[in-house]
Amino acid sequence: MQSLQNHFLVAMPSLKGPYFERSVIYLCDHNEEGAMGIVINIPVDLQLGELLEQLELPVSSAEHKPLKQAVLQGGPVADDRGFVVHTPIAGFSSSLELQHDIMVTTSKDILATLGTSEEPDHYILALGYAGWEAGQLEQEIAENTWLTLPADSNILFHTHFAERWQAAVNSLGIDVWQLSSDAGHA
Repeated sequence: MQSLQNHFLVAMPSLKGPYFERSVIYLCDHNEEGAMGIVINIPVDLQLGELLEQLELPVSSAEHKPLKQAVLQGGPVADDRGFVVHTPIAGFSSSLELQHDIMVTTSKDILATLGTSEEPDHYILALGYAGWEAGQLEQEIAENTWLTLPADSNILFHTHFAERWQAAVNSLGIDVWQLSSDAGHA
């Protein structure tokens, strides 16, 4: 299978459960060893400013703007680790540019820029990630668990998290509620 890095996985309506029901996942990595992605549309009960306070990051109230955006539940794996998906900006310890307008940073140094003039133009922060072992994601796709489409930075950064699933489905030009969860082979 061709790599799905820098694609969205869109949960089929039949997928149930607390982590993935009506989820949209941004795939950061996908190769023969497995896949890793971040759920981009399910918030936790925490605002970004509250998270930064819990991490005891120094915040200068003169420069920082209120950080009221929701922190997202990135997935069930390592939910104590943060991932910032953002528009490109150089200088962080651990960043990966996945396409010309999307980067992922896992180092803590990006957090000190949030709310300041140094922050990326657009970003989301998620705790945890979703992971698949070799062949597992391909099997789930074959079983009609996920729809796939190229990642869209407009959905990622300019669509409210509560509307991302529907926006991703709409971008496919289909009525997802008409789809069957049954997989068949001719």
